[in-house]
Amino acid sequence: MLGIARSRNRAATVTALVIVAWLALPPSSLAQQAGASQQSTGKRTRVVGVVKAVKGDTITLATDAGSEISVVVQPATRLMRLEPGQTDLKSAAAIQLSEVQVGDRMLAGGTGSEDGKSVTATSAVIMKKSDVAEKQEQERREWEKNGVGGIVKSVDGAAGTIVLSTGTLGASTLTVHVSKDTIIRRYAPDSVKFDDARPGTLQQIKAGDQLRARGTKSADGKEINAAEIVSGTFRNIAATVISTDAANKTITVTDLANKRPVTLRVTPDSQMHELPQMFAMRIAMRLKAAAAGVPNNTSGGQVMAAPGKASQPGGFAPAGARPGGGPDFQQMLNRMPGVELSQLRKGDAVMIVATQGTAASPSQVIILLSGVEPILTAASPSAASTILSPWNLSSGANMGTAEAP
Repeated sequence: MLGIARSRNRAATVTALVIVAWLALPPSSLAQQAGASQQSTGKRTRVVGVVKAVKGDTITLATDAGSEISVVVQPATRLMRLEPGQTDLKSAAAIQLSEVQVGDRMLAGGTGSEDGKSVTATSAVIMKKSDVAEKQEQERREWEKNGVGGIVKSVDGAAGTIVLSTGTLGASTLTVHVSKDTIIRRYAPDSVKFDDARPGTLQQIKAGDQLRARGTKSADGKEINAAEIVSGTFRNIAATVISTDAANKTITVTDLANKRPVTLRVTPDSQMHELPQMFAMRIAMRLKAAAAGVPNNTSGGQVMAAPGKASQPGGFAPAGARPGGGPDFQQMLNRMPGVELSQLRKGDAVMIVATQGTAASPSQVIILLSGVEPILTAASPSAASTILSPWNLSSGANMGTAEAP
């Protein structure tokens, strides 16, 4: 899922750091360079990717563009190890070819072959797989500690502010302040992986987008000065099942908002869960209360518990709830029982978050939640469909891992 919580576009981040350090590129070209996995200037070629194999003096590199290229290391090739976050090669340590391992990231420069299938390297910068993993874990914790997420209500480009609707029922708002130093990324229309996120701009963000930011929060928690933002446009669908195709990994549903059928792909990354009936009824009660204008006070009385946990009084949040606030639905989602495609039946009510998709790549399921009949009864399809939206950008399994923002 998106999620958001492990943190950033790893490939672009590592690539950018290495290129800045090694080639001292001007800031204006960083976005372009960060997304490149092979570039040539005359005979000079740079390749960026992950080490797939090491045999003799040849390293097979799986490039960020999805191809493979052979990097030939000569006795005179300068091999260096750069720590994540380092931007000066003066502090980089020289290493031997024997220290390069499968899974390490590499930026190699040298002379490319005419067929483009190999590079004779004059120098190469390595980031160890273990170092990158440690950096990712640090950033994941940073997103969890200093991250916020929600649905974009408005964007003021001139003021550099974004107003988010936060909380499951959209009852509260938060203002995100964007500066020239804020890193902005945008999810690809056919992917929810952070590795596929691209450099973006404030102008691309619009009302209805899902967004997560990390940075420095104000004392009252109503504002944040963003160091980094990731956003995207996703489909929120409240629907009933028409049919499933386990062989082709697809599900066809009727979108209750427009009464039209839609077919979505189910991938290994899709999170599919069944909402326990009592939990669905609690959410339905909150929806009815919100529609009636009843304040939703979760800071001092009963806190909605995760499935299998008792509600606890006095603001003591159970597992899956934020202390002194609303529940963390992503954590709750992770604890809910899974549901297989083959278990879904015609007429079952579901809520889905999906990618926008493209002509070449149909929408794919990010989250599918069954057992939601009470919720759809309590709210309009358009209101119910957005309940899941903060979930896939919260501090759960998928943030910034590209596998489990």
